[in-house]
Amino acid sequence: MSSGKRTEWPDDSGNADRSKQNASSQAANSSGSATASATGTAAGAASKQASQKKVEKIVLQYLKSKGYKDAEKALRENANLDGLETTLADLANAFPGNEVGSDASVPNWILFYNEAEQGNPDAYSQSYRELRRWIDSSLDVYKHELYAASYPIFAHSYMDLLARGLTEKAEEFMELYKGDHLVNHSKDISVFATLKTASHVEENELAKLFRENKYGVRMTRVGFELLLSFLQDHNHTLLMRTVNEHLNIRTVDGTVPVSSEAEADVGITGHTQNQLDDFNSQEIMLGSAPIDSFVREEVERTLQSEAGRRIKDAVSKEATGLLETFSKVKQENAANSLSARDIIPMPPPRGIEIEHQIANLKALRKRIALGPAALPSICMYTMHNTSNSMNCARVSDDLSLLAGGFSESYVKIWSLKREPLRGFQSNFHPAPINKEEDIETIREKTSSDHRKLIAHSGPVFGVDISFDSKYLISCSEDKTARLWSLDTFTNLVCYKGHNYPVWDVSFAPQGFYFATASHDRTARLWSCDHIYALRIFAGHLSDVNCVRFHPNSKYVVTGSSDKSVRLWDVQRGSCVRVFTGHTGSVDTVAISPDGRIMASAGEDQTVNVWDLGSGRCMDTMTGHTGSIYSLAFSQEGTLLLSGSADETVRAWDVKRSSTASDHPIIAQRREERQKRAEAEAEAEAEAEAAAGASDAMDVDAKEDKPGESSATAAGSKAVSEKSKRSAGVNGISNGISESKKRDAAGIWKSKRVVESDSLLKTWRTKSTPVHSIMMTKRNLAVAIGPFIP
Repeated sequence: MSSGKRTEWPDDSGNADRSKQNASSQAANSSGSATASATGTAAGAASKQASQKKVEKIVLQYLKSKGYKDAEKALRENANLDGLETTLADLANAFPGNEVGSDASVPNWILFYNEAEQGNPDAYSQSYRELRRWIDSSLDVYKHELYAASYPIFAHSYMDLLARGLTEKAEEFMELYKGDHLVNHSKDISVFATLKTASHVEENELAKLFRENKYGVRMTRVGFELLLSFLQDHNHTLLMRTVNEHLNIRTVDGTVPVSSEAEADVGITGHTQNQLDDFNSQEIMLGSAPIDSFVREEVERTLQSEAGRRIKDAVSKEATGLLETFSKVKQENAANSLSARDIIPMPPPRGIEIEHQIANLKALRKRIALGPAALPSICMYTMHNTSNSMNCARVSDDLSLLAGGFSESYVKIWSLKREPLRGFQSNFHPAPINKEEDIETIREKTSSDHRKLIAHSGPVFGVDISFDSKYLISCSEDKTARLWSLDTFTNLVCYKGHNYPVWDVSFAPQGFYFATASHDRTARLWSCDHIYALRIFAGHLSDVNCVRFHPNSKYVVTGSSDKSVRLWDVQRGSCVRVFTGHTGSVDTVAISPDGRIMASAGEDQTVNVWDLGSGRCMDTMTGHTGSIYSLAFSQEGTLLLSGSADETVRAWDVKRSSTASDHPIIAQRREERQKRAEAEAEAEAEAEAAAGASDAMDVDAKEDKPGESSATAAGSKAVSEKSKRSAGVNGISNGISESKKRDAAGIWKSKRVVESDSLLKTWRTKSTPVHSIMMTKRNLAVAIGPFIP
């Protein structure tokens, strides 16, 4: 019951009506005097007040029997119910038998005093809508458990409507709210949707299973009290009856994981509760995007013309090699690509796509194959003097530009080639421009290798650069995304649509589309030539923190504060995969270049690797000691790099195999990691032993008797000081608690994390959390982070 308000029962209940009728009858049969009428009214009010008091005592005794001490105390104080010694049965017997019948339980009294609500055909829809709205606005830490509790309420509300003969209202209720539960209970929803009459509810096996058994729900104590208080404060007695009769709520300490629906005590015994695997069995197309026929023909023509030169120089030889590489790429693309009707619409290709394809072929020929035995080189860009205001960073694919978003509402761009960033003059005349060389004459006269892009009115949280390094997209707290030209360094378009701050933005691989993720719990798909969103991806229960495109641009992946990751179909705008398993907010996602594997990470300091086809978790990798900000796959998809707030970059083996694990280099790393773990454990044991000896010596020194020699006391003190110094060397010193230990690198941390076997190597930075990490086409890793002095 409510801990802060007294329950107000409806005035138009059956008992109230009968009291009014009795009072009116007494007044009519009297002599008609004002005194008699007043006496009758007073008697009715007194009877009603006494009845109300008895109901409150019944509710109070019920709370006491269930162990809800806080709610019992609050109701006792607000209703002035002191000295309650009677039982629930005694209180029920105190009511007239002709009013309540023989079965006087709390659920029946809820029904008795709620005849008006039950008679309202829209009562279930209105109550559930308010419950749903309240859950949406609740704290993220309780939101998933409240949604889990709302499913049996939804199911029983639907069956109650059918049992009352309100078929149309039941169908409307199902259509409005079934989307909340399709992900985890798709099979049950499809069965419930076939029920159309009260007889169906009585005969259907699933309906009987729900009616005859209580549905187990696991909730935290605070979450349960919040739910109970909401139902009480808003007088949702129909929903309270459902909770009391059909739910078996088990309160637990700590937090309830998102995957708790798979536990044995959740749901109904013998019935499959979590039907997420069925939802994730939808067919999806993960093949690569086909090469445009125009681009393919132009690339071949360009390479053939260069290879066919009479003078066989380095250019012609390289073109010959590129032709051979391109033929292999075409064969692989033809075998794995989507059909023309399955790809998303794209604008006609330009000359830049041809240049980009040739550049990719050159990078492919010079690419270094990575694996557990061949780790990548990492180029780390450390940003100084950022005043802790740098929120995001991104490097262009051709490594020519670096962009960062800042809390001061601007985007800053640096030239990594140390070339001047010269935009166009604002007052030039296009008439004298006849050839490409003339363009340089109208550029700004500057020698600066960095530029500021100013237009946002709030902190910039996300930036991305198009594949051709011609455009930049940014998102901000001001609820907008902005498209910038990197030729003119000016703002081209402002995209409005989100209702709250936009946390992340990402270009599609082809650059024409981009996606945004926002605090309004939606992700949105945009195209550069439209100012309004093309698709709205709604389904997450909390902030959408990150968004990335699938390599074929047909899907979008989002990570959220609701501890889940979702895969969305761009063309249909619907969710086709849901990945649960994280215990904290998901802050970054990445997809392998072949489009088959996805990785996610965030506040729980773990990296989960998922198979997109089946929706199942392939591996959970641990080792980081801080939130993970960024992930990147190698071009072969065999290695995964992660950047974290713990100021490290780590390499993980994604596709572990027995042959790779037997490699001498891998075996040597494994032995080194094992020796390091043993040395750390031994150092911790010695430190604890030294600390214990120090405490024992201190106690002995304090208990010295006055008759003992000063030499003995001095000796004890010397041993104590030596023990303290030894403890300090081994990792414990004054001012540092015993729970904090020094690891092999000399870094203090309060809790040691078990490193997964998948961890290949750790690179440490100097006071620089890694905000962004990427892999170039040649498998060079590039990491970015601000220096924190």
